[in-house]
Amino acid sequence: MNISPLQKERLQYVPKLPGMLRHGIAEICVVEGKETQSVADQEKIQALFPNTYGKKEITFAKGQNTSAAKKQVVGVILSGGQAPGGHNVVCGLYDALKATNAENELFGFKNGPSGLLDDDYLVFDDAYIDQFRNTGGFDIIGSGRTKLETEAQFAVAAEVCKKHGITAIVIIGGDDSNTNAAVLAEYFAAHETGVQVIGCPKTIDGDLKNEDIECSFGFDTATKTYSEVIGNIERDANSAKKYWHFVKVMGRSASHVALECALETQPNVCLISEEVAAKKQSLSEIADYIADSVNKRADKGMNFGVAIIPEGVVEFVPEFNKLIQEINELLAGKKAEEFNALPTWADKYAFIEKGLTKESMDVFAILPVTIQQQLFLERDPHGNVQVSLIESEKLFSGLVAAKLAERKAAGTYNGKFSPLHHFFGYEGRCAFPSNFDADYCYSLGYNAFMLIQYGYNGYLSKISNLSKPADEWVAGGMPITKMMNMERRHGEDKPVIKKALVELEGKPFKYFEAHRDEWAVETAYTYPGAIQYYGPAEVCDLTTRTLALEKGL
Repeated sequence: MNISPLQKERLQYVPKLPGMLRHGIAEICVVEGKETQSVADQEKIQALFPNTYGKKEITFAKGQNTSAAKKQVVGVILSGGQAPGGHNVVCGLYDALKATNAENELFGFKNGPSGLLDDDYLVFDDAYIDQFRNTGGFDIIGSGRTKLETEAQFAVAAEVCKKHGITAIVIIGGDDSNTNAAVLAEYFAAHETGVQVIGCPKTIDGDLKNEDIECSFGFDTATKTYSEVIGNIERDANSAKKYWHFVKVMGRSASHVALECALETQPNVCLISEEVAAKKQSLSEIADYIADSVNKRADKGMNFGVAIIPEGVVEFVPEFNKLIQEINELLAGKKAEEFNALPTWADKYAFIEKGLTKESMDVFAILPVTIQQQLFLERDPHGNVQVSLIESEKLFSGLVAAKLAERKAAGTYNGKFSPLHHFFGYEGRCAFPSNFDADYCYSLGYNAFMLIQYGYNGYLSKISNLSKPADEWVAGGMPITKMMNMERRHGEDKPVIKKALVELEGKPFKYFEAHRDEWAVETAYTYPGAIQYYGPAEVCDLTTRTLALEKGL
């Protein structure tokens, strides 16, 4: 296999473990904490999870291992989108499993949960696993988005586990994947299959976090990757001095990625979706906010800047949401065929104008034509607008251009506005994991096996105290049900892990809020540079600004 010099070196990197996991398997004991309850809807969650609800949080410590000695055959699944460090979760799991008993086996189910249902797997050995240590991506076994949620699926999963003598399944995924893990764990417990289920918290979006899960894996690497490129763009903007860069970053439901990148790079503008929703801001208000920065900088002779736009921000704008709902209704049933048969955009525009309320038409009318047409081009399988396909970075630059034209006509703006557009998404999902993510993920996998060895089911592998050096990290586990509440999904009440949105009263946002007015006018850019793997710990093991601020560092 041809590999780069960096990959060759990274394969040799030995991830750091929390202190209590360094003693050797035989010297790791369990310390039990208090019984838990779900974050909300306690009675409903308990009724749905009678066998796995209310269990105790646990931590691992130095002491005699009291777990029962038996051969373990473990299956591992990568679920959902890629996140840097996933390979190291598998490597940590494998190493702990083999360190306990050389006869233990690790099955990797291919291409996500469907691999379990299809009985499509490989059995790991040293030669295979060693190719993937400290590397990015999920190509070790592939991933998928099949949901494990029906009784029929659970029955198939149980049969596959029985066929191979599998004693535990580790599901590496985000909030939906770990919700599925909790439901599968409950099924296995209720049917006395003897199979345990352990989850690991993964998502670069950063929205799988709470008082117990300080950070989902992959967030550190992805935001450092995006911040490096945003810093490069800022340097170019400050050199050329003639472009405004609109940068869209991942984050459909939460703006953690955008906020972290803003804290790392100090752009002129960064929108936070949660603030947009809280203030019920309109598209026009947001455009005016950005245009104010453009205007003030132009007054100082600086016709350049950088604005960060979260991927899902338009869904947080109340009037835009109402517009989407009306469009979905407008094209329901055979009306879509009638609309698509119209020969010109002018004909389609008249159809739209006739079908929308005045309020929604006012919103639609201010959108750039390209965005208007995007709303009607591609529909999801249910016939609805695919909001994720909207190029929000181009939407806002177009709205800002219109605002500036009005100001120029009024004599209040005399600058030049030349926008450029970027979307950073896939660039960060499979990057070489930072030292933090390499260490964190390896620890999550190693720790997951300790939870299996001690017989826990329906638990999430938990590593905390992450703002400190790795030897001070705390390893343990928490019942997945502790993070759950009931939400309305597809017309039904469903138990789900509660998404963590940006807290507007939290320290990271408050720091951003206190500085953004200065950043909007001045050129206060910072340039994080590339992720560093070798050198001083204060550079190579640097945590995210979000985590540092949350912990008061």
